[in-house]
Amino acid sequence: MQYPYDISVVVPLFNEEESLPELVRWIRRVMHAHEFSYEIILVDDGSTDRSWEVIQDLSADDNTVKGISFNRNYGKSAALHMGFQRCAGEVVITMDADLQDSPDEIPALYDMIKHQKYDLVSGWKQKRFDPISKTIPTKLFNAATRKLSGIQLHDFNCGLKAYRQLVVKTIEVHGEMHRYIPVIAKWNGFTKIGEKVVKHQERKYGTTKFGLERFVYGFLDLLSISFVSRFKKRPMHFFGTMGTLMFVVGLGITMWLIVQKLFGLYTDGRVRDIVDQPLFFLALVTVILGVQLFLAGFLAEMVSMTSSKKNEYLVRDHIGSVKA
Repeated sequence: MQYPYDISVVVPLFNEEESLPELVRWIRRVMHAHEFSYEIILVDDGSTDRSWEVIQDLSADDNTVKGISFNRNYGKSAALHMGFQRCAGEVVITMDADLQDSPDEIPALYDMIKHQKYDLVSGWKQKRFDPISKTIPTKLFNAATRKLSGIQLHDFNCGLKAYRQLVVKTIEVHGEMHRYIPVIAKWNGFTKIGEKVVKHQERKYGTTKFGLERFVYGFLDLLSISFVSRFKKRPMHFFGTMGTLMFVVGLGITMWLIVQKLFGLYTDGRVRDIVDQPLFFLALVTVILGVQLFLAGFLAEMVSMTSSKKNEYLVRDHIGSVKA
């Protein structure tokens, strides 16, 4: 298959007006040095500074620079999703706009996708210029993700990644799921996932846009993606199984109480009323929960079969050949 470009560079950004000109010059220098055909897609995630004006100026000077501007801030996942939908390169590179990801890593990442036939390659910032308040939670987050996903990456959330085009056109990124793109890719059948040690630059302009709360959200998102990826097409397998087990347990307890009472009446006639025993109410609650879980699975199954919901974001403007 012929592709218009060797490489598409997708850059999500929010309030990065100072770093954009330097980033584009750096990417352009690397591309020209290695004679790549390329496009740079800058996705402005509702910036409140002059980022969009800067993108317009850069595009006017260089037709390889293309831009998409959201009407408001939707988050990094939305920006990546839109960039993935619009890119046309054989290999897709993502990086952050704050100059902490080095474009000098692009040729090696391209080689791993193009010639070593990886589906996805994630950067690993082995040496980081981050405070300990960020590095320790990051290590815990990565360890938990490795355990749950079975993917042996050191840095799931590194913004510098490379993909085969088929990967980005197949996966769907929404909410805050950009942290788990390797996990989503694996569960979509793209199992050749690699890792490359990359250089982490010190922040040159501005301040980080993420706080400590992202680690709490990250853990919740991990549980969510683990569940959804396994059961989104067959929710009845989860809810139905749990509901059936609870119903059988509740019914079993009820039958035991009935048999116990009948045996007591037959032997000496002295038995407690079933409704006087706490075990009866436990059985009743278990049966009710079992029925509810089963019905939840049935309804979820119907929704999953009929749902056509897609990611929808309001694009305010675009430049270059990128159309929204």
